[in-house]
This record gives sequence, C-alpha cells and structure tokens, in this order.
Amino acid sequence: MMPATPLTTDLVLLGGGHSHALVLRKWGMNPLPGVRLTLITDLVDTPYSGMLPSHVAGVYDFDEAHIDLRPLTRFANCRLVMDRAVGLDLANQRVLCAHHPPIAFDVLSINTGSTPATFTVPGASDYAIPAKPVPKLLHQWQDFLAEIQAQPDQPRTIAIVGGGVGGVELTLNMEARLTTFLESLLPDSLDGPHPKSLSPRERDFDDPSDSRLPTPDSPDLPLPKSLFPQEKDVENSSSPSPRGRGGRGVRATLHLFHRGSELAEGRNRWTRRRILQICQERGIEVHLKDAVTAITLDEATGQSIVHSESGLAVGCDRVFWVTNAAAPSWLQDSGLSLDTQGFIQVGDTLQTLSHPNIFAAGDVATMVNHPRPKAGVFAVRQGQPLYENLRRFLQGQPLQPFRPQQKFLNLIDVGYGNTIAARGPLAWESPLCRRWKDHIDRKFMALFTDFPAMTSPPQSPPLPTPHFRLPTPHSPLPTPHSPLPCSGCGSKIGSTVLSQAIRRVRLDFPHLATAPEDLLIGLESPDDAAVMAVPPGRVMVHTVDYFPALVDDPFVFAQIALKHGLSDLDAMGAQPHSVLAMVQLPYATPKLQTETLYHLLSGIYTGLEVTGTPLVGGHTIEGPNLALGFACNGVADPDHLLRKGGMEAGNRLILTQALGTGTLFAADMQKRAKGRWIEAAIEAMITPNRAAAEIFRQHQATACTDVTGFGLAGHLLEMVNASAVSTTVDLDALPLLPGAHETLAQGIVSSLQAQNLQAAQSIAHAADYARHPSYPLLFDPQTAGGLLAAVPADQANACLEQLHQQGYPAAAIIGTVHPLDQTKTPLRLTFHQR
Repeated sequence: MMPATPLTTDLVLLGGGHSHALVLRKWGMNPLPGVRLTLITDLVDTPYSGMLPSHVAGVYDFDEAHIDLRPLTRFANCRLVMDRAVGLDLANQRVLCAHHPPIAFDVLSINTGSTPATFTVPGASDYAIPAKPVPKLLHQWQDFLAEIQAQPDQPRTIAIVGGGVGGVELTLNMEARLTTFLESLLPDSLDGPHPKSLSPRERDFDDPSDSRLPTPDSPDLPLPKSLFPQEKDVENSSSPSPRGRGGRGVRATLHLFHRGSELAEGRNRWTRRRILQICQERGIEVHLKDAVTAITLDEATGQSIVHSESGLAVGCDRVFWVTNAAAPSWLQDSGLSLDTQGFIQVGDTLQTLSHPNIFAAGDVATMVNHPRPKAGVFAVRQGQPLYENLRRFLQGQPLQPFRPQQKFLNLIDVGYGNTIAARGPLAWESPLCRRWKDHIDRKFMALFTDFPAMTSPPQSPPLPTPHFRLPTPHSPLPTPHSPLPCSGCGSKIGSTVLSQAIRRVRLDFPHLATAPEDLLIGLESPDDAAVMAVPPGRVMVHTVDYFPALVDDPFVFAQIALKHGLSDLDAMGAQPHSVLAMVQLPYATPKLQTETLYHLLSGIYTGLEVTGTPLVGGHTIEGPNLALGFACNGVADPDHLLRKGGMEAGNRLILTQALGTGTLFAADMQKRAKGRWIEAAIEAMITPNRAAAEIFRQHQATACTDVTGFGLAGHLLEMVNASAVSTTVDLDALPLLPGAHETLAQGIVSSLQAQNLQAAQSIAHAADYARHPSYPLLFDPQTAGGLLAAVPADQANACLEQLHQQGYPAAAIIGTVHPLDQTKTPLRLTFHQR
C-alpha cells in the first residue's frame, strides 16, 4: 500500500479569528501535500463579530453566532491545539503556550485578534466586565439575565463605558433584550409592548438565497445612492424604537459613558446623530465628554459605583467596558515588528516586516501602507489573500500584494429589527437593512457548517523540498522522491529522532528523569531491556492497550492513552510500577517526527507525574497515522486486589465518569459534533482514575472495573457473572457527557456499538427500554472511561461525596446489586416514568 505523502513542513495558525477560519475552509478544499497544518486557539467556539450584538439581544442563539472550529479543522485536516500563546521563541521557531510544550513552525500566521485595553481607571479591573474575551462577557450577561428572571420586580441599572460603534451596538442591543425580556416576565405591568420589537423567533427574514443581496466576499458592495437619505433627513427618519422611558414603567436603566463629544466617532454625521437620537428615544442615559474616573464597590448594596469627571456617581448592577482594544501583551517581547500601540506591522503581502515566514491578519495586525480601523470586515477581506500568500510562500512562488478598500460598508445593529447601513457620507436605517445584514451574516457563517464533499485527492504540486527552513521565492527545485518506507525493522524511527526527543523532554521534567531506586536498568542505559526490582511481598500486575489517535493533538492524545492503560491497574487496586510505550509516528521528515515524539513524551510524562511512575522503555515505528499504546506494570498486595468478582447483594454501583465518548467521537469523525462537546469529553478523558481507586478502597469496595471498549453493560455483565449476582441499573441516573443524547438522536454510534449490543441478551425485557434516550449508552464503547465499583450501601453516600470533592463531579450511584435469581436475566433496568 502506498503511504501518505510524508510530512515535511509545519504551518501553524495562531488564533481562530475570521481570517484563519477562511484559510481553514479554503485549505480543506485544496490542501498542500506534505504540509502539517496546526491551529492553536483557546476558544473552540470563536464569536462572529457581525452577529454578536444580535446574539446579546436574543435574536441569534449561541451556535448561530459562533464559528465552531472543531469540525472546521476536521474538514481542513488540521491539528487543533486548545491553548493560548504566551510568547514566541523566534530563534528556534516555536510558539510558547500556556499549557503545552512549545510548538514548532516553519511558517507562522497570527490572527489572535485584540485584547481588552489595560485598565488604568481605579477599580475597573475589579468591577468592570471587559468586552473581550467575549465568552466572559456573554457569561456575565447570561448571569445578569438569570438574576432578572429570579427577581423581575427588582429595578436594575447597568453602565456601558465606551461610545464607539462597539459600545453603541452593545448598549442598544442590551436595551432591546432587557426590555423584551422584562415584558415577557411581567407582561401585565407595562402599558403595552414596544412597537416593532422582535422576539428571537421573528428573525427569519427574506429568502437568504436571494443572490441580488451583496455578500462579504463581493469585490465591492454596491449601494444605490437613492437608498440613502441625506444628512438633513435625520429628523424625518422613521423610528421603530420603543417609546421613551417616561411612557413605560422602567425597571432597567442604562447609562452610556463616553469621553468623546459624539457617539460612534469615525462614522458619518447622519449616523452619529441618529444613534444619539435612538438612545434618547429609548431612555438611555448618555454621558458625553464625561470620562469614567473610578469604579468603587458599595458594600451595603453590592453595586458597583461608576464615578465620572462631571462628579456623577451611578450605582450599577453590571459595568461593561467597551473601550479601545489593545494588542496582546506577549507580543512586546516577541521580537516581531510592532507599531507604537503594540500591534504587528505587516506589509502588503501580510508578512511581518521583521520575519518573512511570519504572517499576521485581523485586529492583531497593522498594514503599514494601508492602515485601517480595527473592524471585522477587514479581517474577513484578508482571509483570501492570506490563504493565497501562505500557499505561494510554501511553494516558493512570488507573493501578491493586497490593498484593502478605503470605503467599506458599515452595518450597525440598533435592535428591534433595525439596522443602520452606512458607507462614506451615505447612511440608511431600515428593517430592510436588517434583513440584508442577516442574509450577509448567515451566508458567511454557512461557510463553516456546510462543507463540500471532497471526492478526489488534492492536485496541488508537492513542496519544493522537504529540507528547507524558510521557503522563499528562491527556494531550490524539488528533490527526487524518497524511497518507499520499509516494513519490519526498517520501519523503526531513527536513533537521532529518539535521542533528541528524549533529551528535550527530560529537560522539561527533570524530577521524572531521575531513576527510582528500584529501576536497575532504564532509558539511560544502552541495554536491550529495562530491569526493575520487585518489592518483597508484592505481586506484579500487567496490562497492555494500544489504539490509533482519536484527537490530533499528540500532547493530549498521550494523556488520554496513558489514562486508558493505567486504568486497568487502578481498577485492580495496584500501584503503577513502570510503563513502556509503543508509538507509531506518521511518515514525516526526522525534524517533524522529533516534534511529534517530543509532544507525545511530554504528554506521557505529564500523565505520569500523578504517581511518579517511570517510563522505562518502548518501541517506535513509522506508519500512515499516529498511534500509541502502553504496557503498564503494577505491584499489589495479593490479599487486597480488587477484582470483578466479589459484588455482594445490597451493594450500590458507583460510576465515576460520564458516558458518551463512543458516539461523540464517531460524530466528530463526521464533523457533526460540536467542539465544546468534544472538549468536555477530553477533560473527562484526561482525568486520572488513580484518586477514585483510592477512594473506593477507603470505602471498602467489593469489586471494581474500568469502563472501556465493551461499554457499561459489557463490563457490568463481566462483574455480574464473576460475582454470581444480578443488578438493577437506573437509566435516569447514568451520568452523560454533553452532546451524547444529541449525537445518538442523530443515529450516530461507534463502529463497535453493534458488537457491544450482544450484551442486551442479558438484560431483562430489553426491548421495553430501547426507546429511552440513555439506553444506547449502555453499549457505547468508552475510551479512557471511568471506574465502576460495588460499594456497601452504608458507605455509598460518603464515597460519592468524596468522589465529588476529589475531582469527579459526574460520579453517580447508578444501581443496586441483588442476589442471583436463576430464572431471570442478570441485568435489569429501571427509569422514572414521564
């Protein structure tokens, strides 16, 4: 079988902004053979700025207003590394991350966006909510709405600091959301609904397939001048805004503070005047030329007191800070070319001025020849030229300059189904503009959910050479193809790759590199095998596991695989003694294989830190895909082993980890799982079972197993048969991973599910429970699953409480053990009638 094209070059995308989302989409449709693509981001759901205000207003739900990067990276065959950058090591061409080992690159593109400006106002860092990071803003907003729902009669006051376009949009949409929300909670206390207000379900506008409407990728958005009133028409413009605060029993008051003399500075005069008029019509208190000087806490009421230059002091339930954004602080020491504000300076090709193999786009970058405002429209427009120039650079071709438009369409959501469209001196406010904007936004977002079927391999030519460091237009011509990889011992990884990776990881984990006393011969010796002493009075416990990668981040995959392997020892009450690794690295150059192995070893050592268990040896080969397994060896007191047999009637069954990895990762392979579901699953899958095993021992567990490939029913059946008992499992008590019910409802199951279903033959009246949404999870194969133990009834609640306290929040009592009735099947189910 012909192997996949060997990997030769690392292209790293830092940040999941709009530009990189477009690069990923286009890359998936036409990848470059030999390029390993990696995305580093700390947000799996990246907010789309164009829909964010309306999301705050309740018009769009979370998924409609966010780009899910996980299915997008799947489509692009891109490794997804969930982490944030904290610096660059340009000498070694590495991205420094907060929680990962350094990630090497040959070519780097940065699209991280901006960050909140450093708080210089006393108290702002303690009592204000910055607009970025967006997830924190949305979380605080949802908490505020929940407080209102709990006490709708309580008067509320919020302040927004910053009257630029971002602050204005946030203010107007918060007002719209609060008004409609309060009306829904207390409909009889107002003197009628606001005219033309929209509910969340009234957002389905005209047919989005209407091709006459402009889109973000149009070369120039044509706006007929006849549609725009002149500036003198502002007083006559029809307004769908609600009535002023005097005519509606106000329970939410909004204050907008701005140090400037006008709102939405930088927009045309008509737009600025109209926005102020809308604020006044809605009863929003606008404080112009009145900068905030301090924020303090009123301990008696719990409110934040906003103090301004005019001497005003306003008590607020929330203060939102929407002032000018700043560049990420780590750029200051990066060595890149920066402007006076700390943003990355790039030329017309989007290359940094200091490093030709590093590109930047979006808010984090400043085009020195064509400076533009920090706006999402420019990040979107930079997506195509960034993609093309990255490909050209990798292929050693001349790059093409990009010149952003000088005039651009600005669409400002003002709430209640209205939008202001402005370009240059022209502007227009109308529900038609809202429908137009909705069409543009939905068409853009569909790019990241509706992926074309790729039926043929890419036709792009190979890279110039697998050995280049910095590809340039003068890179050498392609070298002859390498011979086909061999099998047998010819497939082993070279000693240089091994020694370099081991040396680097030992520098990162010096305490684990020190051999324990019972390790007589280990990795530091040239001998053929490891030798360890066995503690007197102990028995050896051995197990082995091996499987291909189910996540493409080798650092995280190593932790998942190690937890999976060690769980057999945990389930039997054994203490891990030594570990050997079996590794298959994808076909690649020695440099890239070294990086992959280094990240795998870093993940292994991270997982071994819990017990201090030594990695004493292993075997590495190359193949078409990444795979990893472990031979795990433990020691135990032969009189205190936990086994599957031993359950006693009256015992309670406790499961430590939520179910659903099988269906979720099957959906992930089909690009149908939400990124946040997979991240929640990974969080559970890298949580070691060691502490749970010790808790079970302390609470006199009579039997234990780990729930893995055969699913909960399969492993429970092994325990039942070995113990000669029967059990009842409460389907409603099963802990579930987020998204598991949703993927099962779509009919998505693991390829092993069908074989695991054979366990249903041992379930009493199984057909009666088949329609219960959790029933299929009994047979869902778990990777790196939790422990299932039988605990005496008088110990069960205390055991469960300790599990929750020690980092197993999903742990649950799921069933009871009964004496065996030979006339009945050993597994019974129950659930609460609905």
